[in-house]
Amino acid sequence: MSKRDYYEVLSVGRESSEREIKKAYKRLAMKFHPDRNPDDKTAEAKFKEIKEAYEILTDSDKKAAYDQFGHAGVDPNRGGGGFGGNADFGDVFGDVFGDIFGGGRRGGQRQAARGSDLRYNLELSLEEAVKGLTKELRIPKLTTCDSCDGSGAKKGTSPTTCGTCHGQGQVQMRQGFFAVQQACPTCHGRGKIIKDPCNKCHGEGRVEKSKTLSVKIPAGVDNGDRIRLSGEGEAGEYGAPPGDLYVQVSVREHSIFVRDGNNLYCEVPISFGKATLGGGIEVPTLDGKVNLKIPAETQTGRMFRMRGKGVKSVRSHAVGDLLCKVVMETPVKLNERQKDLLREFDETLSDASKKHSPKAEGFFDGVKKFFQDLNT
Repeated sequence: MSKRDYYEVLSVGRESSEREIKKAYKRLAMKFHPDRNPDDKTAEAKFKEIKEAYEILTDSDKKAAYDQFGHAGVDPNRGGGGFGGNADFGDVFGDVFGDIFGGGRRGGQRQAARGSDLRYNLELSLEEAVKGLTKELRIPKLTTCDSCDGSGAKKGTSPTTCGTCHGQGQVQMRQGFFAVQQACPTCHGRGKIIKDPCNKCHGEGRVEKSKTLSVKIPAGVDNGDRIRLSGEGEAGEYGAPPGDLYVQVSVREHSIFVRDGNNLYCEVPISFGKATLGGGIEVPTLDGKVNLKIPAETQTGRMFRMRGKGVKSVRSHAVGDLLCKVVMETPVKLNERQKDLLREFDETLSDASKKHSPKAEGFFDGVKKFFQDLNT
């Protein structure tokens, strides 16, 4: 009797991926497996047919031969390798479901875990962030036990091969028609057991300890920047590599300056007289005071740029600027004499308001036109 097409047997297309073929096989194998259909010869024959199709279509060489020559290309009597019908049912299920239940027949002992990464939150002032510095950090962490060198075994002894899994780290258990591979319950996947644990670390291979590190903070760091210190995290299990330490930078708010990238901003109050007549004022920078020339008739809110007085980039040699926004300060707590002088001064401006206050005059002209348009 001629065999059915393998793709038809598994109800998949010829362009189906290996994952799709495995998925189809799993569904059909669970339906027709002899353990689920005792004394059913039809189901057993169906299962063998499904199994044969699966083994051919998941073997790249056999699949290529089948795709080119059909069943003749995989016929063992014609030298094509063919299908061995005596494989154990549990072996096949170990291949398909191994990734779900812990590694299938290809399982091996669990590798010791790399140490955990650590994070240290470091708060800096703006001056420290801009200029850079060296900080001493005290980091509590798990370190390799110096008594047993991380093995977990008492000095003079060493871990022994687990008798349950014979060093494999995994054991196979059958659950119905499944062959399930799982971590050895005795050694928890390590493949070794410690009969005489270290007195200092109690068999863990690591102890908690604080370490002081000298960390160089480069000039120009900003909020959210991270500094990675390779190998300064927690020690790994039983001699595995350590993790890394990440220093997370945050910069406190400054009383004068606001940082935006490599630029600094600040507001500088000036008097009415200085804004009107002009003159020089002292402006703070992170390097000290500098003189800023205010032109006559300067309006409040005007921005002055002082080049090269910002922050040097941590990633390049570029240096930002300092931008000073002048804000005219209204006089307060005036005496009667000062008030009279201001009234007299204000009266001298009223007759020529367009000349002395062009913005105000333009604004009120616009308001007047707006209401006229509403009434038309």
